[in-house]
Amino acid sequence: MIERRKLEEIVGAENVLTDEATLASYSHDMSFAPRVKPEAVVRPLSADEVRRLVSLAGETHTPLVPVSSGPPHFRGDTVPSTGGAIALDLGRMKRIIHIDRKNRVAMFEPGVTFDELSAALRGHGMRLNMPLLPRKTKSVLGSLLEREPPVMPKYHWDNADPLTCTEIVFGNGEVFRTGSAAGSGTIEEQWAAGGAQKEAAGPSAFSLYRVIQGAQGTMGVVTWATARCEILPVLEEPFFVGSSDLDRLLDGVHWLVRLRLVNECFILNRTDFAVITSAAKKDLPEWVLFFNLAAYDLLPDLRMKGQLEDMQALLQRLSLTPVKSVGGMSAGHFLRLVQKPSEEPYWKLRPGGAFHDVFFITVSGRLQEMVGAVYGEVSRAGYPVAELGIYLQPVVQGTSFHAEFSLFYDPHRPDEVMRLHALSCALTERLLSRGAFFSRPYGEHAGLIMNRDAATFTALKKVKAIFDPGNIMNPGKLGL
Repeated sequence: MIERRKLEEIVGAENVLTDEATLASYSHDMSFAPRVKPEAVVRPLSADEVRRLVSLAGETHTPLVPVSSGPPHFRGDTVPSTGGAIALDLGRMKRIIHIDRKNRVAMFEPGVTFDELSAALRGHGMRLNMPLLPRKTKSVLGSLLEREPPVMPKYHWDNADPLTCTEIVFGNGEVFRTGSAAGSGTIEEQWAAGGAQKEAAGPSAFSLYRVIQGAQGTMGVVTWATARCEILPVLEEPFFVGSSDLDRLLDGVHWLVRLRLVNECFILNRTDFAVITSAAKKDLPEWVLFFNLAAYDLLPDLRMKGQLEDMQALLQRLSLTPVKSVGGMSAGHFLRLVQKPSEEPYWKLRPGGAFHDVFFITVSGRLQEMVGAVYGEVSRAGYPVAELGIYLQPVVQGTSFHAEFSLFYDPHRPDEVMRLHALSCALTERLLSRGAFFSRPYGEHAGLIMNRDAATFTALKKVKAIFDPGNIMNPGKLGL
C-alpha cells in the first residue's frame, strides 16, 4: 500500500480521499460484482500526475482501478477485484485540448462528458457520432474505449470508430502514443507540421489501440484521445417505420445504410421506445425503426429532395411506410432526444430503478433467431417478455448488428436481484451456444466468454505481462 503522504505529494491532500462514505461509493455499482472497498480514491489533474501515480503503484505493487465516468456505474469494471486497490478517478481531467474542423477531429481528456464535448464541437459546426442516449456523467473517452456502438452506421467504418489516437501510461510506467500521434516530435510540433492525429493505426503496422479498447483498464491509463467528428447538417428529415415483422425492418435497414441514405438509424422494440419517450405501450407497434436523412452545405435542398425520393421508393418496394409520428411522439422531437445525452434520470433506470444489459454482435440474418432464443430463456425464468427492452444497432456500415437486451428490475427486492443474476448468466450461455459474438465481456460473464477461446486468452495474458508486468492495472478484470 502506498503511503498517503506520497499520494498527497503528487495530487494534493484534498485529492486523496479516504473517508468511509467515499470509499463505500467506489466499492460497488449497479452490476452483480461483489463489493470490494478501495484503500483510497485519488484524483489526478494531469497526465504527468497519472504517470507518477502509476510508477509509484508499480514500485509498491499497489493495484490501480481507473475510473473516468461519474456515477452511477453499471458493469462492474470500476469495482476493485482485489483488496488494497486505489481508485484512480480521472474526472478532474476535463481539458478539451484541441478541435480541428478542417480535419474533423477533436482531442480531449478522460473526464470530458458528452454534454461538454458536444457543446464545444457545436461552436465549430461539428458533432460526435454518439452512442444511444448516454448518461450525463458518461466519459466520452470511457465510451470510446468500451466500443459503445454509435447511432450513425454511415460514419462507422471500423469497430474502433470514432476513436483514433491515444496517449497511454502503461502499467510498466512508460508513456506511449498510438496511431499517427506516435510520430516524431511533440503533439504541438506535429500540429505545426500539419499533423492531425486522426489515423488510428500505428505506429507502423502495429494497431495498439485495439489492445487498449475493451481492456477495462487492465493495460494502462489513457490520458487523452482523439476522435473523428462529423459536420453538422443544414437540413434533417427524420422518420419512423413501425412493424410487427422484424425481418422486413432489417431489410429496410440493410438498404438504407448500404445506399448511404441515412445518418441516425436503429431499431427499438416497443418497451425501449416507451421508456425513452414515455409513450403508452398499447399505442406502439412491436418494433420501431428510426432513421434520419441529412443534407449539408452544398445544395442541401436538392440533395434532400433526391434522398427523400430514393428512400420512399426503396421502402415502398419493401412494403414499409415511413411516418412522422408514432405513439404521439414526433420524429423531429425524437431526433432531438437521441442527439444528446439522456435526461435525468438515466432512461434505463426509469422502469424499475435498475437494469442489466446482455449485448453482443451478430449478422442481420441471425437476429430473428437470437431474439427468439432470448424470448425463450426469459420466459423460462419467469421474467415478463413484454417488459424486456431491445435495441438493435447496425454497425460498421451495416455489415453487422449490435444487439442489446435490457432486463429492468427493482434493486430493492433481493429475490428479484437473484433471479435476474441467474437469468443473465443463462442468457449468455444460451447465446454463446448459438454463435453470438461477445466482444465486450464484463464481470463473471467474461469468464464464460473468454474460456471459449483458450488461445486468445493465453495471448492476452502475454500481452498484459508486457505492458503491465507488475499486474497493477485493474487486476482480475477479464480474468487478467
